[in-house]
Amino acid sequence: MKDAHTVRAKREGLRARSAYKLEELERKYGFLKGASRVLDLGAWPGGWSIVASRFAEVVALDLEPIDPIPGVRCLVGDMRDEVLAESLPAVDVVLCDAAPKTTGNIEKDQYDSVVLAQQALSIARRKLLLGGSFVCKVFQGEEFEDFLAEVRSCFGFVKATKPPTSRKESKEMYVVAMRFAPQRS
Repeated sequence: MKDAHTVRAKREGLRARSAYKLEELERKYGFLKGASRVLDLGAWPGGWSIVASRFAEVVALDLEPIDPIPGVRCLVGDMRDEVLAESLPAVDVVLCDAAPKTTGNIEKDQYDSVVLAQQALSIARRKLLLGGSFVCKVFQGEEFEDFLAEVRSCFGFVKATKPPTSRKESKEMYVVAMRFAPQRS
């Protein structure tokens, strides 16, 4: 059974309920305001890209093809592919709402989520412009605090938060990092 946010997102052309999470995070932290270019990793089906395209040009990357979105350049590929990662443009914001294929094993799923988040952070470190922002989903668990410390090493502001539209039972958290300063790392 689909919840009200999922039904509303489809009706409004946002493709996924996760678009509301990005809207809520943007309203609270303002990381998209003033951005010229955004990189959206793990972008399928495109909900975050649609929201981000209201603010900036977007490059969206996912393993799955993304139906066209005005103002968004959609790429099919794996963010773990180093050649592809190097070819990505410099950006003001890196977004990552990617999630691993879940197995039902909570520890494994959390670990796999952190591995994806670390890959997104690695790309952010290479592609973010000075002062840029990084917003990433990660499942809470044993490695969560270590990942947070890694993010803090290169951003002036870091907050772990759970938007109101996240399901209560979900282990997902969103790390909002602003004021990228590579010399900190």
